[in-house]
This record gives sequence, structure tokens and C-alpha cells, in this order.
Amino acid sequence: MAPQNSSEMNGDVGFSALESKGDLAHLYLADDSPPIVGRSFGAPTSCKGEVVFNTGMVGYPEALTDPSYRGQILVLTFPLIGNYGVPDTGIVDEYGLPKFFESREIHIAGLIVSSYSWEHSHWAAHKSLATWLKENNIPAIYGVDTRALTIKIRDAGAMLGSVVVNPPQSIPSSKDMFSDPNKRNLVAEVSTKSVTTYGENNQTSIVAYDCGMKMNIIRYFVNNHKVKLTVVPFDYDLEANPANIQWDGLFLSNGPGDPAMCPQTIKSIQYALELDPPRPIFGICLGNQLLALAAGASTYKLKYGNRGMNQPCIDLRTGRCYITPQNHGFAVDSESLPKHWKPLFINANDLTNEGIVHTDKPFFSVQFHPEASGGPLDTAFLFDKFVGHVRKIAQPLVLMDELAYQKKTYKKVLLVGSGGLSIGQAGEFDYSGSQCIKALKEEGIEVILINPNIATVQTATEKDDVTPGADKVYFLPIRPQVVMDIIHKEKPDGIIVSMGGQTALNVGVELWNNGLLQKAGVEVLGTQIPAIEATEDREIFSQKLAEIGESIALSYSANSVEEAIVSANKIGYPVLVRAAFALGGLGSGFAENDKELKDLAAKAFSASSQILIDQDLRGWKELEYEVVRDSSDNCITVCNMENFDPLGVHTGDSIVVAPSQTLTNSEYFMLRKTALKVVRHLGIVGECNIQYALNPVSEQYCIIEVNARLSRSSALASKATGYPLAYVATKLSLGKDLVSIRNSVTKTTTACFEPSLDYCVLKMPRWDLKKFNRVSNKLGSAMLSVGEVMSIGRTFEEVIQKACRMVNPALDGLEGLGSGLTDDEIPLEEQISTPTDTRLFSVQRALEEGWGVDKVHDLTKIDKWFLSKLQNIASMRNACMNCGDLGKLFAENGTDRMRSLKIAGFSDRQIARYTNLTLDAGALQVRALRKSFGVTPCVKQIDTLAAEFPANTNYLYMTYSGDQDDVPHGLTPIIDGADEGKNQSEINRMRSASVSVAEKRQSEVAEKQARGVIVLGCGAYCIGSSVEFDWCAVSCVRQLRRDGFKSIIINYNPETVSTDYDESDRLYFEEMSLERVLDIYEREGAAGVVVSVGGQIPNNLAGPLAESGVHILGTAARDIERAEDRRQFSDMLDDMGLKQPAWSVLKSKDEAVEFSNRVGFPVLVRPSFVLSGAAMRVASDETQLRNFLGLAADIADDKPVVVTKFILGAKEIEFDGVANGGKILNYAIGEHLENAGVHSGDATVILPAQKLYVGTIRQIKKYGAAIARGLNITGPFNIQFMAMGNDVMVIECNLRASRTFPFVSKTLHANFISLATRAMCGLSVKPYNISLLDIDYVCVKAPMFSFTRLRGADPTLGVEMASTGEVACFGDDAHEAFLQSLLATGFKLPGQNASILLSIASDPFRQAFAECAVTLSKLGFKLCGTPGTAKYFKKHYQLDMKVVTKPVDDDDDAICPDTGAPSALTEIKEGDVELVINISEGTTRKDEITSGYLIRRAAVDFGVSLVTNSNCAVWLVQAMARGFDNFKAKSISEFYSLHKY
Repeated sequence: MAPQNSSEMNGDVGFSALESKGDLAHLYLADDSPPIVGRSFGAPTSCKGEVVFNTGMVGYPEALTDPSYRGQILVLTFPLIGNYGVPDTGIVDEYGLPKFFESREIHIAGLIVSSYSWEHSHWAAHKSLATWLKENNIPAIYGVDTRALTIKIRDAGAMLGSVVVNPPQSIPSSKDMFSDPNKRNLVAEVSTKSVTTYGENNQTSIVAYDCGMKMNIIRYFVNNHKVKLTVVPFDYDLEANPANIQWDGLFLSNGPGDPAMCPQTIKSIQYALELDPPRPIFGICLGNQLLALAAGASTYKLKYGNRGMNQPCIDLRTGRCYITPQNHGFAVDSESLPKHWKPLFINANDLTNEGIVHTDKPFFSVQFHPEASGGPLDTAFLFDKFVGHVRKIAQPLVLMDELAYQKKTYKKVLLVGSGGLSIGQAGEFDYSGSQCIKALKEEGIEVILINPNIATVQTATEKDDVTPGADKVYFLPIRPQVVMDIIHKEKPDGIIVSMGGQTALNVGVELWNNGLLQKAGVEVLGTQIPAIEATEDREIFSQKLAEIGESIALSYSANSVEEAIVSANKIGYPVLVRAAFALGGLGSGFAENDKELKDLAAKAFSASSQILIDQDLRGWKELEYEVVRDSSDNCITVCNMENFDPLGVHTGDSIVVAPSQTLTNSEYFMLRKTALKVVRHLGIVGECNIQYALNPVSEQYCIIEVNARLSRSSALASKATGYPLAYVATKLSLGKDLVSIRNSVTKTTTACFEPSLDYCVLKMPRWDLKKFNRVSNKLGSAMLSVGEVMSIGRTFEEVIQKACRMVNPALDGLEGLGSGLTDDEIPLEEQISTPTDTRLFSVQRALEEGWGVDKVHDLTKIDKWFLSKLQNIASMRNACMNCGDLGKLFAENGTDRMRSLKIAGFSDRQIARYTNLTLDAGALQVRALRKSFGVTPCVKQIDTLAAEFPANTNYLYMTYSGDQDDVPHGLTPIIDGADEGKNQSEINRMRSASVSVAEKRQSEVAEKQARGVIVLGCGAYCIGSSVEFDWCAVSCVRQLRRDGFKSIIINYNPETVSTDYDESDRLYFEEMSLERVLDIYEREGAAGVVVSVGGQIPNNLAGPLAESGVHILGTAARDIERAEDRRQFSDMLDDMGLKQPAWSVLKSKDEAVEFSNRVGFPVLVRPSFVLSGAAMRVASDETQLRNFLGLAADIADDKPVVVTKFILGAKEIEFDGVANGGKILNYAIGEHLENAGVHSGDATVILPAQKLYVGTIRQIKKYGAAIARGLNITGPFNIQFMAMGNDVMVIECNLRASRTFPFVSKTLHANFISLATRAMCGLSVKPYNISLLDIDYVCVKAPMFSFTRLRGADPTLGVEMASTGEVACFGDDAHEAFLQSLLATGFKLPGQNASILLSIASDPFRQAFAECAVTLSKLGFKLCGTPGTAKYFKKHYQLDMKVVTKPVDDDDDAICPDTGAPSALTEIKEGDVELVINISEGTTRKDEITSGYLIRRAAVDFGVSLVTNSNCAVWLVQAMARGFDNFKAKSISEFYSLHKY
């Protein structure tokens, strides 16, 4: 389809999308600095005024019409302005006041913003902000680095300024350019000129002095309090009272400027103060200052004033802290208050006065706006108090809560972790648990942790100043009886169940309801169990909300399928079906009719005893607020987030933007007010998350749910704002209050505040659905994503393009046609209409092809504001591609065009491709051109308060929307010369020399320490790269800090501990592209980059970085390539005489077939440079081989694809090691329980190895040492071997940390990454003294799968990895450790006399399992089997089994007419079977649906334990026979104490 605007195809018109809109404009400041350059989007006129900033994130129509801003040039710190347009200025309320504004005109002199949205979207919008400004002759500038300007004002104080649109060549003199508005009587300019009465028929009469009164104050008095309000001019003589006003109380309004300019007002207030009996007086903002002056106190001008919506003010009567909106430049001097006057409120941050009160009379005032608009209404009760005084109603005595002094102390706390990572419950709980441990240790509390996830940072076994770990760690299944065993043993005072996801929460609820925690005297810290249950049980939750006048979407709970059908018909189809007490929408989906409901309900009941039937609100906006409350009832919202996708897509699968972009002030604070009300009513203490559905064409909303625990969103909100939610929630659970906790970013301000963001954050999910056959990529109410990324920037275009590159490094940015993610076979309209994991790219393609925003909105219901931003990207892309030549593209206005592209998030690679350059060389060419234009990114801090206060942390991001850095540059960068022309021995000699010199010359080490080391993190979690690589990165960073190196980490995964800003000296929350890593390397001047601890993404960057002159620490980039490139590695093994399976490099499919026929099928197809066996397949015949070769070629891009002989029945062995200069320092040999053919990430691994021949171990060590020498390894590495008897062959080698590094490090009590880090930095290294003979225990690592969420996936194991996480448990022998690790994955053992279904495909497998089948029968289990299996065991072992038929399809539950045997599916669905052992043939993928697949899938769908591997089935039965489900809980330290190195 051709673009709608065909003019873009022709000549210079096509460049319009790249040109800055608006006239040139300058902001001059009175400090003699150069003018700040921007572009005009307001009136083409000039203005003078005082430059001030406002940190609010919404409410620009309210702020611009606030009379308190009279004469000021307003800088809005939030960068995206104009998003929701401006309401109709002609609409008035019943009093004739403008309904949506705070006065009848714009009062600011001028407006300064970072980014202006030329397109707006909101149902109430009547015009754009630009149009409104022009109508009111107000100049406005965008394109300004507002953060840098705010910092200048913060440091120097508010200063005079002048906006000049279309500035002349000569600059006018300073005298003419600046004018101080504070020297004018601004109050006289804004005050009413006449007396007006509102609410004539109301009884209570109050006089209001209009010093610049906001309209919302009038509405608040008259509508909310039924007051007769008489508004008088500021200079009205109250004593003379010429209008003869009868009044009972006096109100003093807000207003602009210096209060000393209002002597007439002060005189009237003094008159009122002397009246006897006294009449109540209440002032706000300027009124507070006027009352103080009238009482005899003094005022002073603040350095830069308090202007925003998040100022924390402490009520000195109660100690409670409230979030307040403010706008003033002067304050009351508390020290000057006369007798009988006291401070009423103080600012929690700077301790300035925020209110005064008379000790004997009803006179009081506050510095803030209780009526808000814009801002929160938390202190509106002050109006109640004032009106109550006027009406002579006795006001209740307000006292501090006595609970504030009843602080409990805790000596020992049990923290319950989340276990293995799964879809819906991932690495975010490692982050929250680690924060929790840190907070507890700061309080001197002994921490006991139960968490079998050995890959996590929180289970780190080192404890020192750098690593504040738990005191005791139990690697055990998180089950109620296990937790109670630990409680009886450790006797903790308290237990925390809110940091371990639904797993921990469910265990806590069960133990509480059974009375076991109470009996043991263990207190649940934080939110109490009844409050948690109130949020989890839909009926209780609905009742609780009804008590405070709130409601959820129409919803019913059901305890049976029949009840569910009745409920659905009450609501009306379609309905949402959800399992109660389940995480990530497990077991949920939309049903259109009774039949679909029955199917969904049956599966949902397998996950929960109760299901929920909800009204379908698809198409509504979905929003979230993160809320924190302490035991003193201080309550704040830390972050609000808006889903890019409308309701109907699980929030874990939706793009999420923080803060919200399309909410008005009214909507934002309406939902915030509700959040506080709900959280207080539920009694939550700590952190929680509330989710809303908001009607997109009104302010109608309903509450979806409240999560009374740390959630996935909590980790995102923490990283998005810099507010450490888990840390703070832990402190609150100990009884601390928010006010006493410090803001950990600024270190000087209180934690009782609401962050102001001067940037935009976007979360994008990462899916791995293509790994699974028969799994639909459609998104709905059940979460499917395995990970997520978070991008930070100052335009929406920037953050969404960044996020695309983060989530998929193969993408250069957001595009449809060039992404390879849209389908030419499916109509575009269909691709857009259905939410899928690739819909974003289909939407972008439609916009690139000229579809209008309205049409795309109609099909998707995605807000038009978001779509307009995507359209901007599409237009800029089309402009570049239509030009197609780099020289022409930037021939005119080159700097402006380049900056526009970079501000919109385009990468150098994108620009190179659009202009027909070769990608890698072209990207460097664009980079050079860009730098020649002076277009480089600047570094900005995340500081929680939009630069209002200095930050002490270096939590950083990069953006092109700015021109000044927040942090100083590093040293001059080190650019390595290539080692061209040197032979390998010379290179090795030079390396060795440099290491020895480094050891001898401390000055070189000192320079490295000062320069710092960049560590590349793991990126998004996905299948194959998960929390284990975060442990590696954190271990590396912590070792760097121990050794005195400045540590710099680059990562973009919000779920990780490595992206906690106090883990490193500098954290760059940035993409790990070549372009961005080079930007940071050059800027920091680092000593080198570590690429070997973050998995495959950083490893793949080693070559390009080295080619660009970056110093790679550890193994050289060329050696990494030799290991990653399948052909080079196989050649090397052949040259070294090391055995490997027969192999061939793919040149053509025919050659591959010929090779496979020669060596014999099956064969293995292996791409290069991939993780988790991506596109790795076992082909059993020619047809499969040809299909798999096509897929592998797509995945591997231009890298070699190797075909190898697949060896059946071999044992696979894992070799993890650390080397220095080619010599191994330490190693660990792990044994796979499953035979080769199961991906190592899905294998059960035993350490120390139990059943390897001595000769095999010797050969493995010999091979390992040879490979380490041959690749000259320095740092971590992993080799996988297979063995048939004593015959050892090499499978592959990874010159980086592997996913088993945390497992081997914690099992052997020796941190391999710490050792590797020292080696890579050139420090002297001493191997750990590891003696396997002295280790009297075994650790078994088991995979964690998420097949329950992946509907249709075949839950079998193969050469491509499928697991989403892992657990590991220790035991005195391997069988004990195996069974505990299996239970830790959520596996349920069959109960006494339960039925077990056996379906084993072939006689060799049946024979291998025969002894175990007999054992199961002897143990009292009832065995049933499919016909072949039952017949075999009957014939050979005389085992009588109940015969069940093999299903033909997933509805096949009929009884066999010939034999009367029931279907296997019937036995599973009706709950008669508690364990299924299904062993299929081989490891090949079959597209056809087999009976084995139907049995396996039914077991997963109906929550029945499933074993699909013969070796694992044997071990399971052996462990059950030995009674290893009963054991004594032992911590890891108890196992370690069995041996000493």
C-alpha cells in the first residue's frame, strides 16, 4: 500500500519528518551564560520573567492558569508535554467558572519544555496546547535540556530570564532584556476587582481574600462544604467593610509574589486577629505568609521555591507525613513567630516552615494547597477543620498514634524465597529478596533464608562488607512442612512471605490458617494474612471495596464448573476465567460460550480450588499504581504505570510505560486517591500494587485487583523511579515509619515522598514462544513472557526503539517491513487485530505503509497518542529510505536532521541500512559523521526528584534529548591497536609479559582501578539466559569492588540485582549494542570490558568491540570466535587430536543429506553464536533434516551451521572451569542424569559426579586442559562432553560463564567468578584448594519448566532448551538430593495407594524401568498402563495393571467398546491418577499429535505430576522406596562444615 501522503515521496518535502518544527527561539538567563536554544511551539512573541521549575508529571492546564505563577517563565521538568491536549475553555460550571482551569487566563509569562507532543489524544481534549498558547499570546520553547536548566536553578536559585522567538543577530542589552516580576504588585494584577458571592443560599458565611485564588477553592468551599463564600479583592478593607458583608470565618488564598506587597491585606488580617470573640481564620500558600506577617512574624525568599505536587509535609501534631502540591517562592521564618504562634507543618526534606497555628485561637494556615488541582488531595481535611471551626463544631483532638512508641524488636527473621524461575514468577523476586536481606542486616537481624534457587544472588554464600548475605541459607523445597521444620529448628521471631511471589505467599497463608505460625510464636511481618486473603479471595475483596464505595469489575467466584456457568450467564459472554490464588494469570482465558468456559474452568480448577468469572473489559485502559503504607498510616504512591496495550492482554505481556502518558490531572489523582483509600481500608503495611481498568472515553473506572505483596511491577517501579520498594517495605515491616527512612538516592531527603520523573520509562516483554511447537503466539489474560527489558529516555520514540533493540539484539529499532517479524501470508488487518508477541511490528508496518492512526486505533484500541508516536517513527524511516543516500540525507540541516533521528531513538545501524550502506561498516561511518556534527549522547541521572535535590548515586542512562552531562567524564579512553602482523607465540609472550608487569608495577593496577572496569550484564531473561548470569555479573562486580576497582555495569533488565544502583559505582541502564557500549567505553575511559559473565549477548559483542579498539579483559575476542564458530572449533579439535562426533559444515542441503546418510541418522543440526540450543534439532530422517537446516540458517544469520552425528545412549558431562593464560586454575565436573540428547539447561546435574569412571574423569581433565591451552583462556569457561564407556568426545566449549557457575560455586563453596575476575584483571590469583574426597554431600540441580502456561507445548525434553529456571538441593547422598530438588520444582509425590499411569514406548525403556515398576507395586501404588506397557509388564513381570486406552484426540475420553478400558485422559481428568510416567521414543520433534503427546499434555493441564525421562523415573522410584521424602532440614553451612579446604 502506498503512503497516504504521496508528497513525502518527492524531493525535499520528504525531509520534513526529519526537520525540527517551529521557529528558532532562545532562552536568555541573567547569569551571562550563552542563550539556551530551542524551538517555538507557542506564540511568536517574546517575554520576560523569573525562571522557575515545576516537578509535577501531570496538570499543565492547571499549572498554566494558576495565578501564583504570574510573571514567571515556567520550566516543566517532566519531558513529555501536551500529550492530552487542552479541554474546552468555554465550558463553565454552575457558578460561571471555567470548569477545567484555575482561572480565566494563562498567567505564566512563558513555557519551557523538553519535548512537545504535536499530536494529542484525550476524550476531553478540545485543542492542542500550542493552539491554546498562541490564542493567549504566550511564548513556549521545546527542545531544551530542562534537566540541566533545573540543576542550574537548583544550584544558583531562581533567576531572571527572557524568551525571544526568532532572535535577532545582535543580543539586546541586559537592562532591556530582564525584568523582575517580584518588584511588581503581582497580587494586584491577579486579584478580583469586585465583590462576588457564591452559594447564596448556603448558611455558613466565609469571606475569601482573593490574592490570586484558584477556581477549585471556590468549588471546594461551595460544593463540598455548602459554604456561602464571598470573594473580595486583596485590598478590601475588612474593618470598614463597605459591602457590609456578614461573615463567620476568614479565608486567605494563594497568590503570586512577595507577601510584603500586600499591606492592605495584612492590615485587614490584623483587624480580624484582634476580634473578640475570635472568628476562625485559615490561609493557604501566600495566605500562610500573609497571616504570619499579620501576626508579627517575618518571611523570606526561598532559593528556588517549592513548586510541584510531591512535597512531603509533616503534621507536627501527629508526626504524620502528607504529600502536598505547592507553588510559592517565599516562606515563613519559624524562628520569628511571636508568642502563642507555633509551626503546624514542616517540610520533611528541607525542614522549612509549611504552616503555622495559634495555640489558643482558631487561626491556622499552611504553605501548600489542600484543595490541589493539580496535585493530591491528601490534606483536604484542613478545609473540614476550618469549616468545622466556623460552624462552632468541636474539632476532635488530634494526637500521635501510641503505636509509634510500641516498636517491636526482632532478632531473627525467616525469609521465604520464590524458588525456581517460571513464567509469571521470575528474577524480580531475587531482586526483592536481596533488598530485603540488605534491609534486615542493616538492622542487625539474623536472616534465615529458604530458597532452592541456587542461581540467585540472594542465596550467595559469601558474607562480607560487599555482600550482606543471609546468615543461613536452606536450599530446600518451599513447602509448608519444610518451612515449619526450619521454624522449629531456628526459632525465628518473624517470617516474611511477601518477597517470594505467590509461592511464598501461599505457604504463609496455609501455615497461618492452620494455626502453625501462631502456635510457634512466629509473627508475620508486614501485611497480615487476613489482609492478604482479602485481596486474593474475590468475594471478600468485593465486599471490602463495597464498604468504601469502590467496586471491581462485575465478578463472581465459583467452586465448580456448574457454578462458573451460572456466573458467566449472569454477567453475559464473553467472560474472563481466572484461577484464584494464582500468579501471572495462570489458568486464565476468555470464554465466548458455555463450551469454552467448561474447558477453561476444568484447567483452572487444576491450579486452584476456586475460580473467578470476570466481566470482559477488553479495550479499556489498564493502569497500575505502586503504593506504600507504614504502620503509622503514612501512605504514598511511588509509581503509576500505563499499559500500551488495552485491557485484555496480561500486564506481564504488555508494553508498560511509566509514568502514565495519557492521563489528565483529574484522572491521575482520582485513581491515586482511590489507591490510598483502598490500601488503608485493607490494612496493608509495606508495598502493594493496585490495577485499574479506565474507560477510554470517560472517567469511569473499576478496580481489577490488589497484589498485597512485592510483584513483578514492584521491581519495575523500583528501577523506573529509583525508589527501592522491597528495601523500604522490609523496613516498614519491622515497624519503622516512612519519615524516618532516608531516600537512598539523595541520602538527605525522606523516603516519605512520591518520586518525580523527568524521563520516560518503557517495559517491553520478551517471549520465547517459537521454541515450542503447537503453542499459539496469541496474547491474553494468561502471562506467557519469560523476561522483560526496561528502557529509559526523554521521548516515547526513543524508549520504544531502545526497548526493541534490548529485547531482540537482532533488531536495529522499531520497524515493521525490515523486522522479519510480520507475515506476508496473513492479511495485515488480521495481524493487527489480534494481540500477539509480534503485533507491535505489524502495527508499525501498517503505519509505514500509510495506514492512518485512526484506522489502526479502531483495530487495536491502542491509544492514539501512542500510535501517533509510532507514526512519527514510520515517517522518519520513510524519509530516510526515500532518500537512500547518506550524503544527500545530511547535505542540508545535517546536524538538525541527525539530532532529530537520534532523539527519536534511531540507531546508527538503522540509518546505515536506510541509506543503503553495509551494516557494520556503514554503522561506523554514520557514527563518524554523527560525531563530526557534534551529535553525541549525554548522560543523565535517575535521582527520584527530577533534579530538585542532588543525587548521591550514579544510576545513569544516556539520551540525545539534552546537551549537558549530569556526571563528569572519565579518563581518556584506551583504544587497543589490533594485533595484526604478530604470530600467536609473540602475542602470548606479550600477554604474559603484560601480566607480569602488572603484578610488579602497582601503578598499572592503580590506573586500572581508577579507570574502572565495565561489566556487561545479562540482558533480558529468556530460556537459556536467566538469573544465573545475573549472579555471575554481580559476583564479578562485587569482586572488582573488593579489589578496589571502580565498577561500571551496563544492563537493562529491571528484574536483576545487578541493576540495583548500589551494587556498582556506576550503573548504566542501557542497551548492550555495539553503538551504546562504545559510547560508554569512550566516555568512561575504562581499563577494559568484561564480556564473559553475562551470557551470550555480551559474548557476541567481543569481536565487534575488539575491532573498534575496546580492550577486552580475559580471553581474547579472536579466541572467543574460535570457540563460538562451530567450524573453527571443530577444526581445532581435529588439529589437536581431541575426539568429537563426526561433523560437517553446511554448504548445501544436499551435502548435509549426503553426510548424514554416510554417518547414519540421527544427526544434530547446530548453529553458531546462539544460546540455549536455539534452532538446534535432532533430525531422524532426510525430511526433518531439510526442514531443520532452513530454520538453523535463519537463526545463525551469516554464521556457520554444523551437522554432527548424534550419539544415542551417551552420558553427558559438564566441565566448568577458570583459567589464567591458558592454564586451568579450578574446575568442576558435573554429571547429567539424563543421557545426551537433553539440552544441558534442561538436564538434571549431579555434583560431585557419582557414576563416572576414573578413566573418564582423567580423559575429561586432559581434554579440558588442552582446550584451555589451545584457546589461551583467561577467565571462565564451560565445556560439554559426552562419554560412552571410557570413550570421551567434546560437544562444545563456551568461553564465558555458563548457567552452572552458581551451582558449582555454591556446591564447592568456592566462587569461580570471583577467581575469574581477578584473573581477567591481571591480578595474582591463587586456585581454591578443592578436594572432592573431602566433600561428604551431593548437590543435584533440577530444571524448572513452565509447561502449564504454554498451552499446547509438548512437555518433553530435547536438544533445544525449554526450562525457564532451576533449583538445587543438597543431600547426604545423590538420591536424597535428587528427590528434594524434584520436590522444589513443585513436583507432587503420589499419595498413599494412589494410581500411577505408565506409558513407556519401547521394550528397552520398559526393561530399564521394570525393577521400579515392581517396586511401585510393592509400595502399594495402583498401577495402570497403556495397552503395550501393561501387556509387557504382565507378560514379563506378572504385574497386573489396569489397562487404559491411548487417546486419539484431546476429547477422547470414551470407554473402549471392545475391552471396556477407560481412556487415559479420563483417568487423568477425573483425578484418579497422581503420577504419569511417559517415556517416548528418541529426542526428535514430531509435528503430528501422538497419543503420548495427549497424555503428557493432559497431565500438565490437570496438574498431575509427570516424568518423561527414563533415568529420572528410575531415580524417582528408588528415592521414594528409600523414604527420602522424610528428611532433616539442614542449611548449606551445615553441609559445608562437613569438610574444610
